Amino acid sequence: MDAQLIAFTAVAAGMVAMPGADFTVVVHHALVSRRAGVACALGIAGGLLLHTALAVAGVAAVLSAVPALFRALQLLGGGYVLYLGVRTLSSLLRPGSRAPVADAAGSTARPLRQGFVTNALNPKAPITFLSLLPQFVPAGGPALPRTLLLALIVVVLALLWFPAVALLVDRLGRWLRQPRAVRAVEGVTGGALTLLGVLLLLEPLTAA
Repeated sequence: MDAQLIAFTAVAAGMVAMPGADFTVVVHHALVSRRAGVACALGIAGGLLLHTALAVAGVAAVLSAVPALFRALQLLGGGYVLYLGVRTLSSLLRPGSRAPVADAAGSTARPLRQGFVTNALNPKAPITFLSLLPQFVPAGGPALPRTLLLALIVVVLALLWFPAVALLVDRLGRWLRQPRAVRAVEGVTGGALTLLGVLLLLEPLTAA
């Protein structure tokens, strides 16, 4: 592995592991079950796959060139994260509720979908990748194979990191799933998602 790939892997690992809406949503689902947490993690990896594909295809350049479209996607993404946070907090107000995010039968469809949508609706991701990937493509070499390799590294890192977070939360589940702990953690994650959603909504509104 050449020095550029090592450097890119380190940078991409930091980007993937950075706490944010993706991390919070995975923890939120992993508190319900291991399957729900891992399914949400896979959904997030799917969202990253979409973003890297868009970056490779150059679609992110369109978002940069059309500010109105970029702001619309920011509002949509922020609104969805805010919805998840408010939904979590409101469920805690119901007596005996533990704010489930997966079906009682253990269906993974909802957490998979929420993980994907949470990541896919972040319009900053493709632009970040568009600005980052070219810096690690050797001058004079074929750009497409190298860019695809870099995109694959990002997706693989996500497939390693987010399921690991879900499994760790599940491992600590004996303590985290106690009634008081559940409400406390759900309150923190719900509050974090709500705050993130508000911040994501304020950014395009104040910049407009």
